[in-house]
This record gives sequence, structure tokens and C-alpha cells, in this order.
Amino acid sequence: MEKIPILAVVGPTASGKTRLAVWLAAQCEGEVVSADSMQIYRGMSIGTAKPTAQEMQGIPHHLLDCLDPQESFSVADYVELAAGAVEDIHHRGRFPILAGGTGLYLSSLLDGMPFDAPSPDAQLRESLQAYAREKGSQALFARLRECDPPLAQQLHPNNVGRVIRAIEVYEKTGVPMSRWQAMAKQKAQKESRYLPCVIGLDFKDRQKLYDRINERVDKMMEQGLLEEVRAFYEKGCTSTAAQAIGYKELYAYLKGEMELSQAVEHLKRQTRRYAKRQLTWFRRDERVHWIYLDECPSFEAAQITAAAIAGRVLGENCPHTLARIGQTMVEYNQ
Repeated sequence: MEKIPILAVVGPTASGKTRLAVWLAAQCEGEVVSADSMQIYRGMSIGTAKPTAQEMQGIPHHLLDCLDPQESFSVADYVELAAGAVEDIHHRGRFPILAGGTGLYLSSLLDGMPFDAPSPDAQLRESLQAYAREKGSQALFARLRECDPPLAQQLHPNNVGRVIRAIEVYEKTGVPMSRWQAMAKQKAQKESRYLPCVIGLDFKDRQKLYDRINERVDKMMEQGLLEEVRAFYEKGCTSTAAQAIGYKELYAYLKGEMELSQAVEHLKRQTRRYAKRQLTWFRRDERVHWIYLDECPSFEAAQITAAAIAGRVLGENCPHTLARIGQTMVEYNQ
């Protein structure tokens, strides 16, 4: 089976993933496939930091603005759509580049994790949803900790949909979902359709990342995030879209539960916590080659470093134009 060479740019929110992915794509006739669980939705551009036309710089992007917020979207749905986009890009002679911070989506695509766990059980799911409504998300999460401690370390208690799915799998099979995933990954790594080079962006000084996050939230507010949130809830949404950070935090202000300044600070705090969870996820992946932006003299230097990594990891499968750029850094260092 022919393996498709692919680049993936990962890391926490506000780290510059889109900027790097667009630059890489421009060097090698590439196209970007989003790996963000919320940018798939229309009408959520500001809060999800969806790349603007100016930021895309004419580079084709895939899996943006595909669904309305009322529609549900699963990991399996993402893998199906993303795999189709990657294959299409490759067959047209262009180079696929994944960019995003949803670690579960990325690993499920790259590792080809099958979804052969039991199909959803509507009656059991409804029972668990009722339990969450009555007892609260923390009580539901406690049940997950009892039956699947490893997975509980990866999920947030407020991610009710995925917590319910994990409990559902255990209730139906007696096997924790984390075990299903581990067995699937072992099998799939031997059969993966891709030859990946995964590049991660981060900061050695965590405060620099947090400052960027705070600045981004302030900019989002200036761009009209509050109005976007108001429209979002007026239209209604699914449990999937409702998980987006920025929307439920500001909705508390719209419902009169807190002052706007408090809601904004809460949003910043929740975004910083989300960034920590993203880093925890990606740190477990030994394939990630990290670039620390605060150790680079400029973002341009980080770009050339990324090209060098791509050339080293992909070898003859790396686009020649990108490899040549990376080689200049290697020769300079010698």
C-alpha cells in the first residue's frame, strides 16, 4: 500500500500553527486540512480563530465552514472527511498539510484508529444524559474515573458527550475505551496510510504563550465575539458545537450571571487551561518535533527550522522545494 507523505503542524492555541502551515504550503504547492473540532462549523469564525482570507494567503483550506452549529460531528466523521481531503490533495499532485490543535482528531487520522467499538446505544445514552442533567457533569465524570481512569486523565469533565460515549462503551463491553484505543492503535500503526512528519509549536516560557492567549481574547472581543456568541445561541446548537471555548463563557454574561469583564477573564483562564491540555496530549506523541518559538530569533527562523525537520523526517518523500529551504539551514549550521 502506498503511503501518503503528510505534514502536520500541531500545538496549543495561539502558537502560530496557521501561519506556519500556510508558509509551508506556499513553499511546496500544498493545501491545508484543518484539524480543529470547532472550525468545521459555520458562524463560529471569531471564537474559533478560523483563518481569514488574508491569513490563508490564497492557499486552499479544507474542512472549514462545513456544518451548521445544530449538526453533530464525531471523530469518525472527521476521519472520513479528512482522509478524503488528504487523498484528493495527494492524487492531484499537491502536498497535504494538517494544521490544528485537536489532538484526538489528528491521532485518529494519522494512526488510522478504527472505530470498531460498539455502535451507540440510544437508550443507554439517554439514561446517561439524564444522569448528567440530574447529578451534574462532575458526578458523571466520577463514573468515568471508576471504569476508565486512563481516559479520564485525557478528557475534561465538561466534555459530556465524550464522557458519555466512554461510559457507554464500558457498560456494553466491559472493556474500557482506553483499552479499545490502545489495541486499535497497535494494529493501525502497522497499517497506517500515511508517512507523517509532525511539527509542534510551543514556548519554553509558558507565560509568553499565556500572554499571547490573553491578547488573542482581547482581539476577539474587539472583532465582535460577543455578537457572534449571541447569534450562536439564538440559532441553537448541538452538544458538539456547544463545547467550543469562548461561547459558553460569554453566554454566562448574556444570561446576566456575571459582568462582562468577569466573563472575559473567565474565558482567558479557560483558554489557558485548554492550552495546557493540548500540550499534555501532544507531549505523549513521540513523533512530534518541537520548535520553541521563544528560542528562535524570528518566526522566519522557525519556518526554516520546520522545513529542515520535514526534509530530515520525510527524506526523499519531502517536496524538493521545501527540502532545499531546510538544507540551507543545515549548511549554514555546518
